[in-house]
Amino acid sequence: MKQLMVTLLVLVGFLDLSLIWAGEKKQEETPLEIGDHRELFVDDYLIGSLKGAELRLHHPVDEGPVLKFDKPWEGLFCGYSTIIKDGDVYRAYYRGRPTAGADGDVGEVYCYAESKDGVNWTKPEFTLFEKQGHKKNNIILADAAPMTHNFSPFLDTRPGVPAAEKYKALGGTMNSGLVAFTSPDGIHWKQHPAGSVIPTKMVPYKYMFDSQNVAFWSPVEKKYLSYFRVFKDKIRRIARSESDDFIHWSAPVLMEYTTLDGEAPIEHLYTNQTHPYFRSPHIYLAIAARFMPGRQVLTDEQAKEIGVHPRYFKDTSDAILMTTRGDDTYQRTFLSGYIAGGIGAQNWVSRTNYPALNVVQTGPAEMSVYVNQDYAQPTSHLRRYSLRLDGFASLRADYAGGEMVTKPLVFDGSELSINFSTSAAGGIKVEIQDEQGQPIPGFTLADCREQIGNEVDRVVSWKQGSDLKSLSGKPVRLKFVMKDADLYSLQFQK
Repeated sequence: MKQLMVTLLVLVGFLDLSLIWAGEKKQEETPLEIGDHRELFVDDYLIGSLKGAELRLHHPVDEGPVLKFDKPWEGLFCGYSTIIKDGDVYRAYYRGRPTAGADGDVGEVYCYAESKDGVNWTKPEFTLFEKQGHKKNNIILADAAPMTHNFSPFLDTRPGVPAAEKYKALGGTMNSGLVAFTSPDGIHWKQHPAGSVIPTKMVPYKYMFDSQNVAFWSPVEKKYLSYFRVFKDKIRRIARSESDDFIHWSAPVLMEYTTLDGEAPIEHLYTNQTHPYFRSPHIYLAIAARFMPGRQVLTDEQAKEIGVHPRYFKDTSDAILMTTRGDDTYQRTFLSGYIAGGIGAQNWVSRTNYPALNVVQTGPAEMSVYVNQDYAQPTSHLRRYSLRLDGFASLRADYAGGEMVTKPLVFDGSELSINFSTSAAGGIKVEIQDEQGQPIPGFTLADCREQIGNEVDRVVSWKQGSDLKSLSGKPVRLKFVMKDADLYSLQFQK
């Protein structure tokens, strides 16, 4: 009888069939299981619908140089940097190379610097290797070509990892494959007996590995992952491989790229720098170096004036932001540049503006990303950029206002915390709806206390309070109504 009434109403024009289909589609959606994960707005994972709001990219703030590559064994061609925060200590690793040469030659070493705050850095004096007549230096790996071309360490967070293998690394070129290293302290390294754990023969491409090839333990996937350079159709691409023990790796899978509207353009990505975001390890960030071969910016006269090596100003590059949630696809929500070259000719040469691996927290509400700049120049250095916690991108509504309704989701927690900012005239309200999009009594927009201000952890409340235990584990939708405001992340907390 109900179906007959619907049919008659459609026929006489009193019912829009698209509304029925929309309702059926809502009912068919499988709720997202977000648990107590912190969710960022770097992609459209949560978004069901938008009205007057958008996803907006936020560019890091230039905080200036933090490390000059001025030691005799460092020099113009330092690169492939990694930053690791281990408790209260920040560790920086970077290739030292004073003169140009072939990838993986014996002149390359790996250097180390240390910091207590991520801002002020020192170079310890070790006596591990003697170079250029200097017995005391900051070299932690030498005489290990070609692995010193692109040595890429990480802090192994796998539960139960042996103390002697707290740090691990991969390094190597096509000539060696990717060779495994271990260390108890990030300073004293030894090659793993297994040697080349991702050999050239297992990679089905003609060229590979001539870049920084990264690895990490994924607490979400519960396995080691490696993202490394391959060439496909003469384009620098990225492949992914998996391992349960860091020694035996799966056949690589080529990573693809998508945007919110479909496939993303295929561009040369020189480094990928994929790593779990430390506040949301189920989201892997990739602040990659985008390389534009043959796109020359400088004239010969400008190149001579800044002292860049004559082989390294015929191209240009910048950094882009991508994310992936553990599959074989990078989400390029934003195609525009993330960290562009700065003012001055020195920022527009080949292989400069290459981000270091990892984003680290450097203040209560601040994190930092580091970038190699002035490549192949006497002023070669590592530079720090800052941004707010979770502040890669936001859900943004301007003064006219906007709203977003999430897909159905199931959470585990008792309170909703948001990282947000508003103007004095702006604000955010949150409504909790049932799976079909109907407001739940007590959690409507009218019940919500408007959120005004600028905080990284504000608990949302309604007239009856902030307790959401009664809704935990049940499918719901969230509706955000915003004015002149940015929402950077949300998390259900226990």
